[in-house]
Amino acid sequence: MYNKKIREYGIIIGSIPVGNKNSITDVPGVKIGHYTLDNGAIKTGVTAIMPHSGNLFKDKLVAACHVINGFGKSTGLIQIEELGTIETPIILTNTLSVGTGYEAIVRYMLESNEDIGVSTSTVNPIVCECNDGELNDIRGLHIKPSYIFEALNDCNEDFLEGNVGAGTGMICYGLKGGIGSSSRVIELDDKKYIIGVLVLSNFGSLEDFTLNKEHIGPKIKKLIDKCEESEDKGSIICILATDLPLSSRQIKRVIKRMHPGISRTGSYTGSSSGEVCIGFSTANIISHYETESIINISVINENKINKVFRATVEATEEAIINSLICSNTTVGRDNKKVYSLVDFIDIVKKQ
Repeated sequence: MYNKKIREYGIIIGSIPVGNKNSITDVPGVKIGHYTLDNGAIKTGVTAIMPHSGNLFKDKLVAACHVINGFGKSTGLIQIEELGTIETPIILTNTLSVGTGYEAIVRYMLESNEDIGVSTSTVNPIVCECNDGELNDIRGLHIKPSYIFEALNDCNEDFLEGNVGAGTGMICYGLKGGIGSSSRVIELDDKKYIIGVLVLSNFGSLEDFTLNKEHIGPKIKKLIDKCEESEDKGSIICILATDLPLSSRQIKRVIKRMHPGISRTGSYTGSSSGEVCIGFSTANIISHYETESIINISVINENKINKVFRATVEATEEAIINSLICSNTTVGRDNKKVYSLVDFIDIVKKQ
């Protein structure tokens, strides 16, 4: 199954060039995998982000996190905030399956690191969530540890977007949401760098939805029978990857700019919308067993960082739109039907 991304409909968001795949996996070494459960009232799954192909525990990446609104149940953020590195893959799933994801990542890391918890420290699993309970039988606790392993083993440069993996049961702006991705290419000192974004979208009210600066939500709402009023709630997880050398502090500055990208699609960040951003750079490897007292890492000249900010805003906005346009109309728990943006793309294109 392949669903067209928004650019394939002739709608271009922003002005900065996109990468070859217009995806987070344009960043070399980054891979994405899914495990999808889509059967009647069961609409859920797992999405795995593999930051590089080596041993993440031994070769950590510089990272940062930023909580826009803390209505969420993520794990691993405290240590990212303190140490500025990541040392495991990132797992996305539904709210009540965070514990399952945590245990699975622990087991996954123990398999390839006999030293963890014996001759060295323990490990910091990163798991993020959104609540898919409107479409999914979330109380059924359908995610099993083996599904996390399946998603990790599925990691590839090419991956599906829309209502797959963790995005299977998500709703965004009253339409079918889920997994979306986009990238931007910037040039510094005659070298090209990639800013890649992946989102798990599950937030917003249809009446607020804005596509490429057009307030299209109210027009779509008129076309949907018995469309209920809704609050801006639900959550979004934003993951940023780049091959640009950045310090943890600089990454944090960059991922704070994911919020304007979210807002460009119409959200005002409601009280019960959990919004979490995690970013990492593949440019500098931090060795777990570093022997030198002083190490050198390269970072961007902060006078040039505005290019990165702008690229991040554009990629975040487009990733959210791709999560919508790549999703299919879905009927889930209690026969709740959620339409895809695809069903209304003609009125969007007429604007």
